[in-house]
Amino acid sequence: MKKKITDNPMYIYLMVLTIAATAGLHVWRTLFDNFAVNVVNLDGHHIGILQSVREIPGFLALLVVYLLFIIKEHTLSAFSIVVLGIGVSATGLFPTFYGLIFTTLVMSFGFHYFETTNKSLTLQYFDQDTAPLVFGKLRSYAAVSNMAAGAMIFIAASFLSYTQLYLVFGVLVVGVGAWAFLQNPASAEMVPQHKKMILKRRYWLYYVLTFMAGARRQIFIAFAVFLLVKKFEFSVQAIAALFLFNNLVNYFLSPFIGRCIVRFGERKVLSLEYFSLIFIFIAYAMVDSKALVALLYVADHIFFNFAIAINTFFQKIADPRDIAPSMAVGFTINHIAAVVLPAIGGMLWIVDYRIPFIGAAVLSIGSLVLVQLIPGELEKRKAS
Repeated sequence: MKKKITDNPMYIYLMVLTIAATAGLHVWRTLFDNFAVNVVNLDGHHIGILQSVREIPGFLALLVVYLLFIIKEHTLSAFSIVVLGIGVSATGLFPTFYGLIFTTLVMSFGFHYFETTNKSLTLQYFDQDTAPLVFGKLRSYAAVSNMAAGAMIFIAASFLSYTQLYLVFGVLVVGVGAWAFLQNPASAEMVPQHKKMILKRRYWLYYVLTFMAGARRQIFIAFAVFLLVKKFEFSVQAIAALFLFNNLVNYFLSPFIGRCIVRFGERKVLSLEYFSLIFIFIAYAMVDSKALVALLYVADHIFFNFAIAINTFFQKIADPRDIAPSMAVGFTINHIAAVVLPAIGGMLWIVDYRIPFIGAAVLSIGSLVLVQLIPGELEKRKAS
């Protein structure tokens, strides 16, 4: 099985681009809260607005469907990596609130459009028994990349400025995107994809689970690291060290999670994720221990990897021609709440920082109930 996966040119292509994309975003996120607080002097409501702005490109991911009229899907992936790298490179050059809005949009367009095509290409080029394994392996390679980037930040932060750090890493990401333009991993044997918007009633559970996941995750993305910096006063080196440990854990666990999806099915895996997140988000709101809140961050990231089961669930129920447009629509649905929730959460943070995390726990309860509606015959098919 391993040889079959690695012999597919698309696997190598997606592996390299995934490493670049996750490393670029990792650098941006690792430095962002300290840069925003210590250099740009932003507060909670500014962070909420910026995180909402960051999700606008995800909300516009449905436009990928129309871009596929003029550019091949794997080429769009490469172009997205270049845009991501440009956004990261420019972040330190505009140390104002409005400057961050601009560079955040550029970076985010690149990242979200790559993620849309990445999921689509994985589901197209690998079958139902292989796709979870590929998702798990790609996340594992991404964790290695993040560890390398985190270690470099940890070392370089003592003698490079924020502007220099953003510039160096951003240029490296652009270089990977340029390499990808020279590759052609596509296969003529693939099922042609619809180049139109796809919304079907029989995909409703996928849409709802995707929406709930987006709402819940954006609360975490917007406010978990900000909590570490603002309340617990984590330094940029401490954040980098935490990310390094977090990715070390995920390097080993991500392939295992992929195997669990194949063995146990999506309903069981997602149920474990949502049940655990209820308690993790409540704990975020209650703990006062610096060590415990760091542990919560690592645990949250572990369960975040379980979310690949939403995509593999869709693969089982979808018409193969619907995968590319549905991934684009799914990303838009995922970001409907994400565009507004961080800004609302930023205002609620001013009232009490605990409120956004309690809200995420409530969303996790709703997701736990919904995931029980995954058809039983899909689970039986995996067990047989």
